[in-house]
Amino acid sequence: MVMKEHRVLSPTAILGYGFPASSFEAGMALKPHVIAVDAGSTDPGPYYLGSGKSFTDRGAVKRDLEFMLTAALEAKIPVIIGTAGGAGADSHLDWNVEIIKEIAAEKSLSFKMAVISAQIDPEVVKKKLAEGKLREYFPAPAPTVKDIEDSVNIVAQMGHEPMVEALKAGAEVIVTGRAYDPTVFAALAVIEGFDAGLALHMGKILECAAIAATPGSGSDCMFAYLREDHFEVATLDPIRKCTATSIAAHTLYEKSNPTRLPGPGGVLDLTQTTFEQASEGTVIVRGSRFIPDDVYTLKLEAARKAGYRTVSFAATADPIMISKMDDIVKAVKERVASNFEELGEFFLDFKVYGQTGASFYGAAGPVPCEVAIIIEAVAETTAHADTICAFARSTLLHYGYEGRIATAGNLAFPFSPSDFSGGVVYAFSLYCLMEVDDPCELFPAQLYQCDKGAIL
Repeated sequence: MVMKEHRVLSPTAILGYGFPASSFEAGMALKPHVIAVDAGSTDPGPYYLGSGKSFTDRGAVKRDLEFMLTAALEAKIPVIIGTAGGAGADSHLDWNVEIIKEIAAEKSLSFKMAVISAQIDPEVVKKKLAEGKLREYFPAPAPTVKDIEDSVNIVAQMGHEPMVEALKAGAEVIVTGRAYDPTVFAALAVIEGFDAGLALHMGKILECAAIAATPGSGSDCMFAYLREDHFEVATLDPIRKCTATSIAAHTLYEKSNPTRLPGPGGVLDLTQTTFEQASEGTVIVRGSRFIPDDVYTLKLEAARKAGYRTVSFAATADPIMISKMDDIVKAVKERVASNFEELGEFFLDFKVYGQTGASFYGAAGPVPCEVAIIIEAVAETTAHADTICAFARSTLLHYGYEGRIATAGNLAFPFSPSDFSGGVVYAFSLYCLMEVDDPCELFPAQLYQCDKGAIL
């Protein structure tokens, strides 16, 4: 009896992070049924969602996609891309689709493409709030009408169901807005009748590609074999291998509960999961189960404009100043606040790296001979941020503290000009759950036919 098997190639941790051509070719030689890739993350912060810009480079994304599209179409297998453009709003989705169209035109490719938006109309979200269908998602605060109205972009993290519908419609290339990371790897497997729990857990491992291996890398491929009662993961580069420890550790990646991994529509239950070293470089995983929720929920993410940022970089080697840094910073903040009351609200922060030998996380160590200081000002306008940062810098530069000997200045600046405009600042404004009746209702798919590079 031949065991039923579904094979998945994950080229890279995030589209645009790259991979060795040799690893990708080794993966294609194993005849995958699908090439899938996660293209985004909230890890780089709210700026990219708010601004509509990608945190990945266009040239790097195009390079990865050229490999993926040409190989998949030749092998007659689908390509699925989740959270296009880094944050998955419509502007990111359009950016990614334009790159695909460009490649299709240059290489005269023909395929059917599904583009699935994840951007949500604020009025829809306000209606859900009024109906009591928005849930607080700890540790974020409960959503309010003002949070919704202040949001620049609102996206919902879709499950695998919209991708399933696109595959059923014959799509060979699927590009989605914000998506739950494992779903792009699981969608085709679900259609083919494989267990959803195993498929989603497999996707959880593949989403970051070779980061789950040892030594880990976000710029290398991973491969998985999904079977009826388990899945097996393997690397495609001889310098890496999967271990039971590395795969188990990655299962816990970004999770607060070691046995329950919530996602759209349900929870991945890992209480019975086992990790077995199948060979020196491969691991078999069994026992993962998907438990549907009584009510299907989607996670919402949104960003709002918070102001404009100006920063200044400096350092000091004065041991007396370093020992008094907390008091000095407090006094400088008070001086700035007193001097610019008319500017209204603003944010001023001093990030001091190495003070008293402390690391960024506060671990104590030897008293350093030098510390680095980042002065950050955020205000309603660029001009106000410039004013606050400049005044804070000059005040700190010449602040007179007890025991000070030199009068030429307290700080060394590595750059001239010393202050830099950081542009618009965004903050996360929504992070909550929204109830829906249908997992596909908010994710319309648009189908396009590409004929030798021309979109019809």
